[in-house]
Order: sequence, then C-alpha cells, then structure tokens
Amino acid sequence: MSDLKQRLFTGSIFIVVLFGCTISSPYTYACIFLLASTLGQIEFYRLIKKSGGNPQTLTGVIGGILLFTTNFLFVQSSFDNISILVYNMPLLFLVFLIELFRKNKNPFFNISYTIIGIIYIALPFSLLNYLMIDPRYYPSYEFYPHITAGVLFCMWANDSWAYLIGKKFGKRKLFESVSPKKTWEGFLGGIFFCVGFAVIISFIATALSMVDWIVVGLIISIAGTAGDLIESKLKRSLNLKDSGNILPGHGGILDRFDALILAIPFIIVYLFIRF
Repeated sequence: MSDLKQRLFTGSIFIVVLFGCTISSPYTYACIFLLASTLGQIEFYRLIKKSGGNPQTLTGVIGGILLFTTNFLFVQSSFDNISILVYNMPLLFLVFLIELFRKNKNPFFNISYTIIGIIYIALPFSLLNYLMIDPRYYPSYEFYPHITAGVLFCMWANDSWAYLIGKKFGKRKLFESVSPKKTWEGFLGGIFFCVGFAVIISFIATALSMVDWIVVGLIISIAGTAGDLIESKLKRSLNLKDSGNILPGHGGILDRFDALILAIPFIIVYLFIRF
C-alpha cells in the first residue's frame, strides 16, 4: 500500500471510529476519548524519556485516567464537585512521595514532567466531558454530543484546508523555526473554512448560536494552530518527525489531537463565560 493510500485508509477509519463513538452514547464516547488520553500521555512520557527525563509514567497515566473518569461521572451526575477534588488532589501529591523512593537525578524535574503530562494531556480530554451536555440546560446532564462532534468537524476543516491552501498558495512562513511548512496563507485559509463550517454546524447543533459557533471556530483555528506548533517544537527538540506510529501514515495520538488539546480549555472558558 502506498503512503498516500495508507494515509487515506487510516484517516478514514480514524474519523469513522472517533465520530461514531462520539455520537453513539456517553459510554462509547468515554471509552474512545479515555483511550486517546491514555495513549497520548504514554506518548508524551516516552518523548520526555528520549530527552533525558524520567517521569513516573504509571503514576501519571493512572492520574490521567482518574481525572477523566471522575469528570465523566460528574457530568453523568454520579459525583459532586467535592468528590472530584477528593479523588484527584491526593494523587498529585503522591507523585512527590513516590519520587522520594526513586533513585534518579533531578527528582523535581521528574515530578514536574509527570504532573505536566497530566495537565497538558489528561486535563483537556477531561474538560471535553463538559461539551457533551447542552449548556442551555446546565446542570441537566442529558447526553448531547452535537457540540463535540461540531468541534471535531471544525478541527478537521481547519487542518485540511490550512494544509491545502498553504501547499498551493503559501509563501510567507508562519513560524519557520518551529514548523517550516506552515504559512500565513494556510493559517488564514484554515480560519476561513473553519469558521465557514462552524456557521453550517450552527444550524445543526443549535445549543450554540451562530455567533457562538463563529467564536468557537476562531478559537479552534488560533489555539489549535498554536497547539500544533507546541507539539512540533517538542518533536523538533528531539529530532523526531512524529510523536509515535500508532496511526500508520499519520503518526501518533499527539499528532492527531495536538490542536484539540490546546483548543478545548479555551472553548470551555468561553462557554462558561457565555452561559
């Protein structure tokens, strides 16, 4: 199978599975995004180890799973806010205690790397749970996958059109020291089509107004591009092309979700202020 065919095949399967799990039920949604969060953390810790660090991979992954699960249960109205704090906070400090028994240099670097893996990867995926409800009726916990599905479509539109327009018309480099192929033309093209798709989605996912969807589209384009650049900077520092090889032709989990990871917190903050 050629590289292009492999990329198209993998991408098609990836989109069908991700979108199908997102809209089917809260449990299929939770399974697919918890899996993505966990694999993303493992990839991140593997990259850190290549840079010379020694994070607590198992502790960090367990912390990420617990963070996602407690937030999912809260959204499903099984837990209250206090329970989330009670179940998550001790584990962060457990990282310090465990490091006490590890014979490694630079222990506080390892502690920092472990906690950053939770904050950078697991926290955004955990916040994604709050897009699975209709904000107009919060704190009603009825499953409402339309916003998350719309965000995913906007993200794909931004990535695809930024690549296509950048490849065809790109001349001015956006951030050459980090990602030489990204251009201002591609960036602006991605914004245009992402916002265009957001307008169309506003007629389907009516929990958000057209103006709200336009703002969400802008957040996805701007913060998503920044997330892509941040991950590119990490890979460039390690002389790596991809964060992993779990998705043939597409790289790793972080390569596919780097934009979403940075965009989600900003979307959540906007919706919190808006509603």
